[in-house]
Amino acid sequence: MKKLESYVLAGLFVLGIALISCSGEKRSADDQKHQFNGSYTGKFLDRVSFPIGGIGAGMFCMDGTGSISHLSIKNKPEMFNEPIAFAAISVKGIENGAKLLEAQVPEWKLFGPEQSANGAPGKSYGLPRFEKGSFLPRFPFATLKLEDKDMLLEVEVLGWSPFVPSEEDNSSLPVGAMEYTFRNTSAKVLDAVFSWNSRNFVMEWSGRILQADKGFILTRSSQEGPPSGRTGFAAFVDDPGAIVDYCWFRGEWFDPHMILWKNIENGTMPDHSPVDSPAPGASIFVPFKLKPGEKRTIIVNFCWYSPESNLIIGHTAEDNDELPFYQPWYVSKFQNLKGIMNYWRLNYADLKKKSELFRDAFFSSTLPPEVIEAVSANLTILKSPTVLRQLDGRLWGWEGCSDEEGCCPGSCTHVWNYAQAVPHLFPALERTLRETEFQVSQNDQGHQTFRSNLPISPALHNFHAAADGQLGGIMKVYRDWRISGDTQWMLTLLPLVKRSMEYCIEAWDPGHKGYLEEPHHNTYDIEFWGPDGMCTSFYLGALSAIIEMSKAAGTPFDHFESLLQKGKLYTESELFDGEYFIQNVKWEGLKSPNPVETAGASYRTTYTEEALELLKLEGPKYQYGKGCLSDGILGMWMATVCGLDEAIEDEKVKSHLVAVHKYNLRKELMDHANPQRPTFAAGKDGGLLLCTWPKGGKLSLPFIYSNEVWTGIEYQVASHLMFKGEVEKGLEIVRACRDRYDGRVRNPFNEYECGAWYARAMSSYALLEGLTGVRYDAVDRVLYIDSKVGDFNSFISTETGFGNVGLKNGEPFVHVVYGKIEGDKIVVSGTEKEWK
Repeated sequence: MKKLESYVLAGLFVLGIALISCSGEKRSADDQKHQFNGSYTGKFLDRVSFPIGGIGAGMFCMDGTGSISHLSIKNKPEMFNEPIAFAAISVKGIENGAKLLEAQVPEWKLFGPEQSANGAPGKSYGLPRFEKGSFLPRFPFATLKLEDKDMLLEVEVLGWSPFVPSEEDNSSLPVGAMEYTFRNTSAKVLDAVFSWNSRNFVMEWSGRILQADKGFILTRSSQEGPPSGRTGFAAFVDDPGAIVDYCWFRGEWFDPHMILWKNIENGTMPDHSPVDSPAPGASIFVPFKLKPGEKRTIIVNFCWYSPESNLIIGHTAEDNDELPFYQPWYVSKFQNLKGIMNYWRLNYADLKKKSELFRDAFFSSTLPPEVIEAVSANLTILKSPTVLRQLDGRLWGWEGCSDEEGCCPGSCTHVWNYAQAVPHLFPALERTLRETEFQVSQNDQGHQTFRSNLPISPALHNFHAAADGQLGGIMKVYRDWRISGDTQWMLTLLPLVKRSMEYCIEAWDPGHKGYLEEPHHNTYDIEFWGPDGMCTSFYLGALSAIIEMSKAAGTPFDHFESLLQKGKLYTESELFDGEYFIQNVKWEGLKSPNPVETAGASYRTTYTEEALELLKLEGPKYQYGKGCLSDGILGMWMATVCGLDEAIEDEKVKSHLVAVHKYNLRKELMDHANPQRPTFAAGKDGGLLLCTWPKGGKLSLPFIYSNEVWTGIEYQVASHLMFKGEVEKGLEIVRACRDRYDGRVRNPFNEYECGAWYARAMSSYALLEGLTGVRYDAVDRVLYIDSKVGDFNSFISTETGFGNVGLKNGEPFVHVVYGKIEGDKIVVSGTEKEWK
């Protein structure tokens, strides 16, 4: 029986059990589980916050209840910015007919957050809402269905913003929309008033509210004269019957909110004109009538424009030139907020249609639901403040988002290594990262700063290069070349790539032994001393990439080939313990001074008296030695997702991955000690530990994050297992991860590590290729398929188009829904097939 059919049978079995459970004794909340890739209801709505916005343009979140939160439109994260802004409906002639178009307020908001012990003054939590909600995400769309016994309406709220693979500019707009659809379920005509209401959250208390066509603009006050509306946030509708109140009742205490609710409750629609002084807030009213069974949709459009910031990251190479402040890309395309509003109005239908093409192609997949959920949920990272686009359009990213600022700057190469979504969905944007790494952040000696400046500019070279980041970048040049088909682009970068490689060789393998021996900085924010499977596998992958690019360029590569063969032999014989790959800690007899002398050049690494005693007994701090490291053969995963053959023997790599699954995956963490950062996974959570020591030899102070769980590594291991045919083991890891993000405790659309919407989690995109082996090579015009699940239908995105790809009765098919995907042949598990 084909594996895919077994998944279907397993799903039917689970469904049957669920139906039996529902027909009998009521299950407790703790026993219930969210169904992967399904709707969120009840307690599973509590933490749902779905980003709406553009790549590098800022966002707001549509919560699982329909409220707005995480409003971050000022070129920085504002994780707890929950504005007083809401939609409401008032149905005349029925009892309790006025309600916010939201489900019930999650209980966690009522005590704990800031000012909750003071009653959360001014919040809308005390206003009537619908009884129940059901939230279905279909990125970049999300649909909330609302139910209430008092209302004679079926209500759906659709939130969305443009997302069109290969159209990076249209996917980077500072816009969004919420569409409210009402259907009359009664036998009589309903007379109702819809409203969208907001305080001036752009500048509370002293800002201005300006007129817009069928809407309003929230803006700040101006010292030079009347506010121009260039900067601000606009809300508007297209309904010709709309009435706008530009100034709520002005007064003290809760006066504005009291009068606002009175108006909503009574269906009153004031139409105050804009005032020249601060206004508390504004409302848009849309009156309408519905015959029995009739539907009506009201679209509320949102646009914003924040051309200024105080954001500068890094120093220039000369360390004396001041960098300008960051400005977002959209400022180069639109002169003001009204320009964005006009573009959004003119292109709304087209952008929605294209975004629907992506949605429908992606979610038509027959791959396991936990995989579809994991991949789509993490695409929201691209709409979060983690990602920026500077004025010239180049991509730049934080690692994640702290509460009020980005966390860990510079498109950090050793973190963004894992992120596999952008190179496939927006290849041109991804290539700007390579151009920054090699043409801007690399000096004449080949040293790369793994954190680039913002605005992007040559940086100081006053810290370690990152071995995994710099070597990973070489593989990514190869990957981006094969995705784009642009050989000239690769040839332009190749001399710089070779200079980078020569630096890596002399810095970490000066004896030309084929493995990294000298202390090398890496994604754990420390240096490994002596050869290890993780970073040496990066070395071998980078050597493989540079050999292939050299062949294409017709330049010598014998030196790299010799190092590759030496490194392969050493890694397989000296770093493989018979089950998994390890580290041979070495700190004496190296070119580098000893760890005590070099400690000052590392992050937060000192050798106190106690540490010196440990050094004598165990060697340098922050190593992993004989441990089973989840990232222990990471460079081979990078090679595979970059389209390269793995240099290490397949069975040994597979053995390592199976060992990681065996030793590091925990169903729960009740008895696991983590003195490091526990909120990623703790208690009853399951997850994949970064490292364990099943055979003993654990150091007193292993690398600093060793006891933690990171989603980006979980997906990396899971997808690599799938590549090796271990599908069920990979799926177990994915399920453990997504169970933690089911909406009760954590937001399903915000996998965090060192900050919210953490970039490493985009390793989840590799799950698609892991299960299907689908990879399009634009250089050779070949589509590769190597399914591990039998027949399937999956999503594919290339430089020139996207659609669906799969196998039906073992035969390949390609269905393009946008753009074009052209090729000469399809290779299915090594067998050539005709491109049809």
